[in-house]
Amino acid sequence: MDAGPDSTPLDGPAPGSPMDRLAHALRRERERRGLSLSETAKRAGIGKSTLSQLESGSGNPSVETLWALATALDVQLSQLLDPDRPQMSVIRRGEAMGLPSATSDYSAALLSASPPHVRRDLFLVHQQPGAPRVAQPHPSGTVEHLIVSSGRLRLTVDGESIEASPGDYIRHPGDALHIYEALEPDTTLICVVESS
Repeated sequence: MDAGPDSTPLDGPAPGSPMDRLAHALRRERERRGLSLSETAKRAGIGKSTLSQLESGSGNPSVETLWALATALDVQLSQLLDPDRPQMSVIRRGEAMGLPSATSDYSAALLSASPPHVRRDLFLVHQQPGAPRVAQPHPSGTVEHLIVSSGRLRLTVDGESIEASPGDYIRHPGDALHIYEALEPDTTLICVVESS
């Protein structure tokens, strides 16, 4: 498919760094859909220069920017972040690429993407007290599972709030507006995003 005059051709397998793999995946998914840089940026509500930087392996994307791009490309966020891995893999502390929020002291790192025909992704989330992380609704039917491992979290979904401490588990609709707020420093949780 012709991706348009401002496309960047793919030139082989994705290199090794997390940013290089992200750049490769963005180009791959955009070209798969026959979209230009301009059209993709417009659909995602971001600047064309921002997308161009990301596709060149530079820039520092926020989690909001990558969710917007995944939505614009009609793919799960994990398809942009997760390289193919062997059956057994280990991600050491600090090795996963954290995606910071542009609006709060929040970072999410993809630990495991769903295999084909399974719609579940696993994230490690770190958040500090301060501005909450407001997450826009994901596609219809999405459910999130949270397990708090350190600190304390306040989760608000459609105006209903609940607090959780280490060891607590929360299941909530991910297709509704949801807000994460760290109540203690170094709040960490595991988040499983399950979609239909």
